[in-house]
Amino acid sequence: MGRLRGRRHPGIPSVGGPAWWVAAGVLLAQACALLWSGRAPRVVLLVGAALPALIVVLAPGGLFSLTVLATAVAVFLAVLARPDRRTGVVAAVGFGLVVAGHLASELRLGDLGAGLAAVAALLQAGLIVGGPAAVGVMIAARRDARAARLGELAALDRERETAVRAAAAHERTAMSRELHDIAAHHMSGIALMAAAIDRQIDTDPEAAKQSAAQIRQQSRSVLTELRRVVGLLREDGDDTRAARTVPAVRELVDARRPSGAEVELVVHAGPDGRTPGDGLGALAHLVVYRMVQESMANVAAHAAGARCVVSMDDRGERLVVTVVDDGETPTTPGGRGGFGLLGMRERADMIGADLTCGPTDGGWLVRLAVPRAEPTDGGDG
Repeated sequence: MGRLRGRRHPGIPSVGGPAWWVAAGVLLAQACALLWSGRAPRVVLLVGAALPALIVVLAPGGLFSLTVLATAVAVFLAVLARPDRRTGVVAAVGFGLVVAGHLASELRLGDLGAGLAAVAALLQAGLIVGGPAAVGVMIAARRDARAARLGELAALDRERETAVRAAAAHERTAMSRELHDIAAHHMSGIALMAAAIDRQIDTDPEAAKQSAAQIRQQSRSVLTELRRVVGLLREDGDDTRAARTVPAVRELVDARRPSGAEVELVVHAGPDGRTPGDGLGALAHLVVYRMVQESMANVAAHAAGARCVVSMDDRGERLVVTVVDDGETPTTPGGRGGFGLLGMRERADMIGADLTCGPTDGGWLVRLAVPRAEPTDGGDG
């Protein structure tokens, strides 16, 4: 019994002794180091794992085990803050320091042999360093996965917002096309009638009054058209407004004649009395109408006084609509139409139609070949 009581195991030192002050200083230094873990987590990990060596050297005994908590916290905070390869290397160094400290402590106590002391040191280091590191990696992985998910949702929101903006821009462009076509058609007619009034007001007052009435009618028409376009773009737009169709081209041509324009409409009906426009979709009807409207507006703007012929040929596999005039061909690089011609091309592409336009011998030609809608299921065969 006397031999057991005389073992070199200092145990817990008395308060105020040198060993106690060494242990207190090490624990205080570890606590202060943990306060900087947010700025330099890897450095704090190394400091927290190296400081217990002072206890091994200056105050060997049971006090060494008091430092493991601060070391474990330092490992956890370092891995949680920066779970990368450099942190892994630093954690491995810390693991080695903990193993060395525990091994030195056990060897100085002399309770275990070198082999058992090494095994015990490895097991303790695995608990002190490996356990907190594993927990930190799992929490960091979940945190990163959540951040990635939030980033993906944010990217989807941005993509949806971009799509909405693109759709809004497309609608604004479509509206500008429609407004341009309407304004160009009606305002060119108003300009021609106003010029006629200027000549008639002195020579033929009655005809001037009729032209003024026609200007008022054209003005009402353009306002109605503008309201229709804006209404179609509203969510609560009135769907009962009449759509522009191929048969309405005749009214479009007739409306040009009172302004003094020489416009002729030629219609070639298809087989079995098929009228132009039969078998076309609603969008194709609108495209044909707008093409004729824009073409006649271009004639009025660029070749005022020229004779214009609108032809609709429904005898082939496609409806072929042409607008040709005998006015002088413009010499500007863009030719006739400008922005309106671009709108006609875009509309033609939407329905798979072929649009051809360009100068002829002493005039200008616009030709649109429109395919008919695909037959619906349930037909022959």
